[in-house]
Amino acid sequence: MKTTAVVALATVFAVGALAQGTITFNNRVAGVVIAPIYGPLGPNDTVSIIGNTSSGLPAGSADYGGRPLLAGSGFTAQLFAAPGNNQPESSLQPATPTTTFRTGAAAGFVVPTTATLPNVAPDAPAATVQLRVWDNLGGTVTTWAQAEALWLSGQIAAGKSALFNVAAIGGTFNTPPNLVGLQSFNIYYVPEPGTLALLGLGALGLMVFRRK
Repeated sequence: MKTTAVVALATVFAVGALAQGTITFNNRVAGVVIAPIYGPLGPNDTVSIIGNTSSGLPAGSADYGGRPLLAGSGFTAQLFAAPGNNQPESSLQPATPTTTFRTGAAAGFVVPTTATLPNVAPDAPAATVQLRVWDNLGGTVTTWAQAEALWLSGQIAAGKSALFNVAAIGGTFNTPPNLVGLQSFNIYYVPEPGTLALLGLGALGLMVFRRK
């Protein structure tokens, strides 16, 4: 009898240790958060914009200059998180699952799901969160590691939200919280290394010319 009780207790602790926090992965929740994600104007769009427009929630003053709202399964969205407030981006780990974007009048908004945060305990008081989005090249780019390498080499558009804090992470007692604090942003292209080198040479030449 005692052995059975000990095994049962050990099982409870093991399950608790493996439990992970949860969060509602939805960037459009009436009265809570409205933060659509925008695409690039084209392959030469290297401008990064972060902030809500006047129609966002909370309302902001950002202007996306005609950039389209992301739509469809060709773009992947994933949350990254770390336990505690104001953690560095380097400490964030990927949540699961990823999701894609809605279409039509709901373009710019993700297909809602509940994300599990592997490194954040259930019912944790807070977590630092970031949303990352990338062009998945027809579903062939399945992880942020792949996407980031392609993005930094100028091959795809991608982007990240500003870091924000979310309180009362979901678990046994808390329901999964909403993405309060998330702001809109756009995905964009990083100039190819060759382009950056040319820009650097141009700037150097201009400095030399001015000195002369």
